[in-house]
Amino acid sequence: MLSLSFLGALLQVVLIDITLAGDNAVVVGLAVRRLEGKQRRIAVFVGVAAAALIRLGLALVATQLLGIIGLRLAGGLLLLWVCWKMYRELRTPDTHAEDGGTAPGGLWPAIGRIIVADLSMSLDNVLAVAGAAGEHMEVLVAGLAISILLMAFAATIIARLLDRYRWIAWIGLLVVFGVAIELIFNGGSEVLSHVG
Repeated sequence: MLSLSFLGALLQVVLIDITLAGDNAVVVGLAVRRLEGKQRRIAVFVGVAAAALIRLGLALVATQLLGIIGLRLAGGLLLLWVCWKMYRELRTPDTHAEDGGTAPGGLWPAIGRIIVADLSMSLDNVLAVAGAAGEHMEVLVAGLAISILLMAFAATIIARLLDRYRWIAWIGLLVVFGVAIELIFNGGSEVLSHVG
């Protein structure tokens, strides 16, 4: 039988996931935008599945992660590197190779960018979900599953939009850059407060 605390925690987790999944979906959409049909589906599936495993691992040690000084700063710097790679890709023309539409960089680099960006951006999401879930481990797992599904669904839509409207990719890159700067600022402040 479902208790009120369980349902309340689940509702909180779903709301957090809906709020925070957007940034991750933008990253996935940007990473796969130049891939064609089957490769795009593979990249989204593998990247999002890897993200699910990363998030589950992070969630299991969420409370210990709070104690690691500089983790947000490191995540922000890693995400800044992803932004640089995406910026360089956006500056090159949209040309597809002869081998069935493989994008410059290809399938595996796109999957790699998804994983690195998700690792950088997931910490806040995982900590918020873990805090809302409380002692309900099943709510934590359900919340992570919901966030992964939302990210995959939204990323597919975003990638299609990026195909048609290139300027949206630049806005997406600015969103991801903003998240990186926020992580660097918050993480840097945290490090400075412990140093000083």
